Amino acid sequence: MSTMLLPPRFDDPSVFGRVAVLMGGTTSEREVSLDSGRNVLEALRSRGVDANAVDGVPNLIRELHDKHFDRVFNILHGGDGESGVLQGLLEAMAVPYTGSGVLGSALSLDKIRAKQVWAAIGLPTPRYLRIAKGDDVHAAARQIGLPVIIKPSLEGSSVGVSRVYNDGDLDAAIELAERYPGELLMEQLIESGNGGGGEYTIGVLDGRALASVHIVPAGEYYDYHAKYVADDTQYICPGLDATGEAEACQQAERAFAALDLRGWARVDFMRDRDGRNWLLEANTAPGMTSHSLMPKSAGAFGVSFEELCWRILETSVVGEAK
Repeated sequence: MSTMLLPPRFDDPSVFGRVAVLMGGTTSEREVSLDSGRNVLEALRSRGVDANAVDGVPNLIRELHDKHFDRVFNILHGGDGESGVLQGLLEAMAVPYTGSGVLGSALSLDKIRAKQVWAAIGLPTPRYLRIAKGDDVHAAARQIGLPVIIKPSLEGSSVGVSRVYNDGDLDAAIELAERYPGELLMEQLIESGNGGGGEYTIGVLDGRALASVHIVPAGEYYDYHAKYVADDTQYICPGLDATGEAEACQQAERAFAALDLRGWARVDFMRDRDGRNWLLEANTAPGMTSHSLMPKSAGAFGVSFEELCWRILETSVVGEAK
């Protein structure tokens, strides 16, 4: 692969000062966040960074009030970590941090608003409807056309997600999704088959797309178990031929810019039987576990996990000379 990455900006870890690795929290993704955070913490320390773990936003507020940290590596998945709440707090306290700002974080966490932005500029995303409490979900499914995906609009890690092929299964899918806060999203299910299509993701680092990852679970779906537990999920990276990679990179960079993202993110997409890409969502604090996809996307460029964490941390340093 031809590299598109610039060289690291810094080689002295002292430029970062004292770094809080923010992890854990109280969302449904807490355990994944703790796992990601431990990996990031170890990687930064291996490169000489003065980094320490902080569990959740209330603890971070206390630590920052006592001037214990100079910047934040945010690996708090979901909830306040990706909604713009944390970002607004850090902006108000003038504390540098990794990842997107208030607007980009809020837009990306809300899958419905992200799709509205992408559709407005002509980026491909599956047909969808916002489902409010009391809506006729059977009529909505007829409008989109079965099969559909039903999911909470504000959750990640496949939490609360159902694939519905039959009208009789709609009510149970809605009941599951309603256990989580926020609106519900009904989305056209992009089907693959006959050797074509499938589930993909692509990392974006400092506005530059990395390599696509083709996800091939042993079971039928890439669900929570396949993401974080199973060891038999296959990851093909790069996942596309040269032409497909170029198209996916261009779409990912446009999707990143349209949502006003910065630092790093991961853009998930489906590819249909005819080789067309359909953008699903953007993750502004992607997983960094042993099963996670962002490190695989960067690894295709020869970027190790440790270097990836360093490069992400570099994006929090703005306007400082090397």
